[in-house]
Amino acid sequence: MIDMQDAAYGYGTEPILSDLTLRLAPGSFHFLTGPSGAGKTTFLKLCYAELVATAGAVRIFGEDAATLSRDQIALTRQRIGVVHQDCQFLDHLPVNENIALPLTVAARDAAAQAENLRELVSWVGLSARAQAFPPELSGGERQRAALARAIITDPDLIIADEPTGNVDWEMSLRLLQLLVELNKMGKTVLIATHDLALIRAAKGQVQARVLRIANGRMQSAGADL
Repeated sequence: MIDMQDAAYGYGTEPILSDLTLRLAPGSFHFLTGPSGAGKTTFLKLCYAELVATAGAVRIFGEDAATLSRDQIALTRQRIGVVHQDCQFLDHLPVNENIALPLTVAARDAAAQAENLRELVSWVGLSARAQAFPPELSGGERQRAALARAIITDPDLIIADEPTGNVDWEMSLRLLQLLVELNKMGKTVLIATHDLALIRAAKGQVQARVLRIANGRMQSAGADL
C-alpha cells in the first residue's frame, strides 16, 4: 500500500521528518505514535499525497507519488479514506448527505449507492441521526460520521488522524472496534494516536504494529500487539 525509502519532508535545509523507511502491507494494521508536534500529521499527509517528499521516495499503491499528475492523485485518493482530526462537515446538509459527498466527488451515482449508504449509516450507529445536521451532533457522532464518510467509496487504505482525541473512553472503544472490523474485512488501517490506552485496548482484537516518530525520525518498527 505505502512504501517509503529514505523519505524526508521539510522546508529549506531543516527537515521536519527524515530517513523514513517502512512498508505498509495490504491488510495490515498500524498505530502511529509520538509526542505532540513530532510530525505524525505530516507523515500521514505523505501517505495520501497531500504532501510530496522533499527527499527519498514514497510509493503509493506502487506508484511514485512525486510523479503523479493531478488526475492520478485524485484517482489514488479515491482508494484512501482519511478521517481528519478536525472533522469538517457542510453544516447546511444532513448527516447522510455529508457522508455521501465523496460519491459525488468520485462521479458515482449516489442514487445507485442509496442502499449501501443506509447500511453504512446503520453500521456506524447513526440511523436515528441520519437527518440531523452536523451542529446537532455530539463529538462521538461526528467522529462516526467522519469514519463513514471516509469509507463510503470502499477504499483500500484507511488513515485516521487522532480519531478518538475528542471523545470519551467508551466512544473511543467503539471507534476502535469499527476500525478493527474494517481491518478484518481486508482493509489496511493506519491510526495516529497519542493514546497509549487505546493501543493497549487493541491487544487481543487485532494483530497490529506500533510505529513511533520522535526527533523527526521513524524509530524501529515497534512491538507487535
